[in-house]
Amino acid sequence: MDGEPPASSGLGLPDYTSGVSFHDQADLPETEDFQAGLYVTESPQPQEAEAVSLGRLSDKSSTSETSLGEERAPDEGGAPVDKSSLRSGDSSQDLKQSEGSEEEEEEEDGCLGLEEEEGEQEEVTGASELTLSDTVLSMETVVAGGSGGDGEEEEEPLSEQSEGKEQKILLDTACKMVRWLSAKLGPTVASRHVARNLLRLLTSCYVGPTRQQFTVSSGESPPLSAGNIYQKRPVLGDIVSGPVLSCLLHIAHLYGEPVLTYQYLPYISYLVAPGSASGPSRLNSRKEAGLLAAVTLTQKIIVYLSDTTLMDILPRISHEVLLPVLSFLTSLVTGFPSGAQARTILCVKTISLIALICLRIGQEMVQQHLSEPVATFFQIFSQLHELRQQDLKLDPAGRGEDQLPQVVFSDGQQRPVDPALLDELQKVFTLEMAYTIYVPFSCLLGDIIRKIIPNHELVGELAGLYLESVSPSSRNPASMEPTVPSTGPEWDPQGGGCPQDDGHSGTFGSVLVGNRIQIPNDSRPETPGLLGPISGVGGGGLGSGSEDNALKQELPRSAHGLSGNWLAYWQYEIGVSQQDAHFHFHQIRLQSFPGHSGAVKCVAPLSSEDFFLSGSKDRTVRLWPLYNYGDGTSETAPRLVYTQHRKSVFFVGQLEAPQHVVSCDGAVHVWDPFTGKTLRTVEPPDSRVPLTAVAVMPAPHTSITMASSDSTLRFVDCRKPGLQHEFRLGGGLNGLVALAVSPSGRSVVAGFSSGFMVLLDTRTGLVLRGWPAHEGDILQIKAVEGSVLVSSSSDHSLTVWKELEQKPTHHYKSASDPIHTFDLYGSEAVTGTVSNKIGVCSLLEPPSQATTKLSSENFRGTLTSLALLPTKRHLLLGSDNGVIRLLA
Repeated sequence: MDGEPPASSGLGLPDYTSGVSFHDQADLPETEDFQAGLYVTESPQPQEAEAVSLGRLSDKSSTSETSLGEERAPDEGGAPVDKSSLRSGDSSQDLKQSEGSEEEEEEEDGCLGLEEEEGEQEEVTGASELTLSDTVLSMETVVAGGSGGDGEEEEEPLSEQSEGKEQKILLDTACKMVRWLSAKLGPTVASRHVARNLLRLLTSCYVGPTRQQFTVSSGESPPLSAGNIYQKRPVLGDIVSGPVLSCLLHIAHLYGEPVLTYQYLPYISYLVAPGSASGPSRLNSRKEAGLLAAVTLTQKIIVYLSDTTLMDILPRISHEVLLPVLSFLTSLVTGFPSGAQARTILCVKTISLIALICLRIGQEMVQQHLSEPVATFFQIFSQLHELRQQDLKLDPAGRGEDQLPQVVFSDGQQRPVDPALLDELQKVFTLEMAYTIYVPFSCLLGDIIRKIIPNHELVGELAGLYLESVSPSSRNPASMEPTVPSTGPEWDPQGGGCPQDDGHSGTFGSVLVGNRIQIPNDSRPETPGLLGPISGVGGGGLGSGSEDNALKQELPRSAHGLSGNWLAYWQYEIGVSQQDAHFHFHQIRLQSFPGHSGAVKCVAPLSSEDFFLSGSKDRTVRLWPLYNYGDGTSETAPRLVYTQHRKSVFFVGQLEAPQHVVSCDGAVHVWDPFTGKTLRTVEPPDSRVPLTAVAVMPAPHTSITMASSDSTLRFVDCRKPGLQHEFRLGGGLNGLVALAVSPSGRSVVAGFSSGFMVLLDTRTGLVLRGWPAHEGDILQIKAVEGSVLVSSSSDHSLTVWKELEQKPTHHYKSASDPIHTFDLYGSEAVTGTVSNKIGVCSLLEPPSQATTKLSSENFRGTLTSLALLPTKRHLLLGSDNGVIRLLA
């Protein structure tokens, strides 16, 4: 992955109001992927993953609701769609820089817009909740009547209850919006803009001592006893991060296992990577939270990985995740900002993670792949035991100020030790922790524990001391045979000891059958007590299919799962810096759209880039879905076919304000893309003078600009009958063939077959400028922000103009063929010629041009039309054989 400094995306997310609604407006067959609206449950079932309302086209009556919902989305917690929250790192290097720079300003970061999902209230949300709460309270006061003091006493709990309910609704809405966007935006945009910010937000869920406290229920006060080897009783940060994790896993459900291994795992590796080579003497709060978030997310990933994938990436997990985490956890020189509390939680989570992997892969694979992490985990007890025996004391006279005392351990290695950290380490790695670690691994590993853990006897003795302190009649666990659990001590009523003599292991509630651990269906009820973290593992429903405690879950196969060319392109795209404003054409075929029986004359994507329109010589206009399917060779059918034209269709576009489609074959048809119904037809006044060029006005305008060959411009408002304006461009100019409207809608430029161009003010009808721009017919004109015009001509030239400047800004010449079609991407023009050459030309200084010849494998026929999807960075290419192809 590239290592470039992070920056805001040069391209903000577009306005997703292209007829996508939260309401069901039409009856479609069950086989269609346009299924009903949004989720109605908090967590989707696997089969619902691909039916996440993929761009459902709504009736136009819901347009205002759609716009309102999407404009409010960032305030309601859907911050991944907010431009201010799109400042995520683009690769591991980018993330390192961005995380470091945001250490002090994490509270003001744009990502905190989504922290409302975890209960963080921003001013807007807080104000709305306060208003609603006050309303509820005032209603209660009215209902209560003259209850007086009793009403005042009930006021506080009512306020808390109403605020909690509102917050839950807000959180649920934000999660649904994120899931909906993840499906609507497609794999590349969802990974770049949504998943990246969710991953960064996950770290914020664990920042601060408050978020790192076990959730303690009644009767449980010790921090360790409130934990669980499978986090059945989570820390507060786990509850806060729940919605973020569910959204991250939903993206993995949609697009498949590669999301876990190619995007989430590298980010985890970055989070746990050690800092400088010398190693910091103290972690910062962000890094500490990152370690907790990394271990939590890794647990989720392990559960959803297939056996094959898990074995393939196990060395990476061991070396890039487990060993770095253990280096911080067992470090004798690195302190945690939250002290023993954070280190204890990280220790419990790491036990849970390693135990989960051990259960998944079995004893032999543990010995082969996880010997080093497990031995490192146990080694800290020996080191602390030796330090306790040596009674290390501070001796500042014998060393420099920045030097730590070096201690030689029994393994012959000399390690630096920070005496100030000994108290913190001894609070974490207590006798209880030794028991918590020893019993699971002795049951999991059996005899192998002697081979891979040199100091297992010492840890067993420490665990035995803990058992004696809790229940003096208990036996030392080091003396029992791990593979014969029936020899273990009796179950203590207070939770101190191993389970009863029932064939269950002391930790996981599992049955040992030979060398296999079998999970029983019935689970023992949880016993609150000092050893709750150990005794409650099986009680979490490990065999009951509980999602939180499952060892393995199938990642459902979605129709939109990444494979083949889609996977290759996605892997490339998530590594590209968001600062890179250039369009890179790699000629990767992603999808084909066959259906037209004649040449494709025009292609126009809708503003949301989830559908596009095409017009053809076969006198039809077709509406196509743009969701990813298959491996790049799949063919997609049209969603709707409009058949009311009588001649070849040469223009098609979307009138954004009313969400109507405008198409022209010499007469203009305005029709509804949801039903295919014709709303209006505008015929030319004289049938001998047909309409030759059409352009739609940008939102909020609702007008259509039409040009006829007699040099007349007509404006029609689709909401009213008749003409809105009519301007005659005299002066002997004939053959008006091209039109373009400025992004503001204030000017329109007309191009003639003689090469002449005229700039017109749409409000007054005054000609602002007229000039001979080209020597041949003008083929196409486009207007850009900043009063920039781009025109192409049959004289093989592509020229960039400033509206009121006499000389062109840039001038490009095509060597072989004229540029008959082009589209714009930021400050670049992507061009196409009849010789099937795709070029990328810069509109800024210094001028540059790159050309690629389309291969016959990816594109057959002659290129007739081209359209660019700026957010997704894809190209739609229409050919004379009626097939449209999506390339990247």
